[in-house]
Amino acid sequence: MTVVAITGASSGIGEATARELAARGAAVVLGARRTDRLEALAGDIRRQGGRAAVRAVDVTSRDDLAALVNLAVDEFGRLDVLVGNAGISRISPVADLDVDGWSAMIDVNVRGVLHGLAAALPVFERQRRGHFVTTISTAGLKITPTMAVYAGTKNAVRTVLEGLRTESTAGWLRTTSISPGYVRTELASSIDDPDLREQIQTSMNEFALDPEAVARAIAFAIEQPADVEIGDLTIRPASQN
Repeated sequence: MTVVAITGASSGIGEATARELAARGAAVVLGARRTDRLEALAGDIRRQGGRAAVRAVDVTSRDDLAALVNLAVDEFGRLDVLVGNAGISRISPVADLDVDGWSAMIDVNVRGVLHGLAAALPVFERQRRGHFVTTISTAGLKITPTMAVYAGTKNAVRTVLEGLRTESTAGWLRTTSISPGYVRTELASSIDDPDLREQIQTSMNEFALDPEAVARAIAFAIEQPADVEIGDLTIRPASQN
């Protein structure tokens, strides 16, 4: 049995990943702010014979991430994988000077991942086994207008994970960066500009992937043998430029 903790598990890619991994036999530990959705998701998983635990998590709180990791260890004896999926997209042109939006993205997209690393690494070190899987974005691979700061937060995480990989020479720690393109999620709801939000939502509606496609990619990376690391995986609609 693989034990997987997932942040941002109440909807979108996080929810789809929880369902996919639970169906494959993993025990899932679900973290997000919307605990009503988490409880409903966990109930569905349990009714289908799966194992799930729930914890309210705001990834900007280091204590919340520590509690999520501790819940995994207390409930299931260990933690094998931490899927850092929570993220927000406060996108706008840099010239708009949305400093509050920049700060929010740094807090969630960067500090949230670092808090997860800080919580899980000591457990992984004791176990001599662990895997960080983090949802990044194709926005960091192709820089486009309105997404400069958002892409910067995602590329900061990409750099941290690659640095961690190069520091982990003992062979027991794996890192995977998942870069999705357009996916049908609630991410557009965090965009303040109504015209930009409508533009992004229209693109999602027209050709975006279902979250289940990304969940299958995450499952693929996790299920590789312990000596195989999928370092970077890009998944996007075939029609996306």
